[in-house]
Amino acid sequence: MTAVERDHVPGPVARTRPLHPDDLGIVQRIEQESYTVPWSESTFRSLILRTDTDLLCAEVGGIVVGYAVCWYIMDQGELGNVAVDEPWRRAGVGAQLVTAVLERARKRGAREVFLEVRRTNGVAQRLYERLGFREIGLRKNYYVKPIEDALVMRCLLR
Repeated sequence: MTAVERDHVPGPVARTRPLHPDDLGIVQRIEQESYTVPWSESTFRSLILRTDTDLLCAEVGGIVVGYAVCWYIMDQGELGNVAVDEPWRRAGVGAQLVTAVLERARKRGAREVFLEVRRTNGVAQRLYERLGFREIGLRKNYYVKPIEDALVMRCLLR
C-alpha cells in the first residue's frame, strides 16, 4: 500500500490487540530493523508473562505491523517500546498503538505515563506531543549506538 492509498483509508488502519507468543517472530524482525540495541526475544517472552505489563500489537490483514510495550508501577506507566514495520510508518499505526496503550493505562488506574525518546527523533516527539505527552526532563547519554540524550516525556491521564 502506498502512502497515497494509506491517506485515503477511512478509520483505523490496523486492528489493535494483545500480543501473543506466536507473534514474536515478526515482532523480533521489526525490533531488529527499528533499534540499534534491540530487545531480545527472551525479553519479550518474559514480558508477556507479567501481569503488570501490556504488550499490544497492530495488525493489518492478519499480519502484525507494529507493537507497543508498557509496564506499570502503582499509578504510573512507562511506555518502554513502540515500533512499526517500515512500510507502515507514517500511516497512523504508531498513533493507534500509543492511543491503545493510554486507554489501557487509564483502565489500569494509571494517572500518568512516561517515556524516553531520542533527542533527534523529531517524528516520534511530534507524535507523542499530539497524543498529550509533554517534555519534562533530559537523560544525558541515555542511548548508545550512537550515544545520545533522551528526552523524558509524560502524559497526564484524565
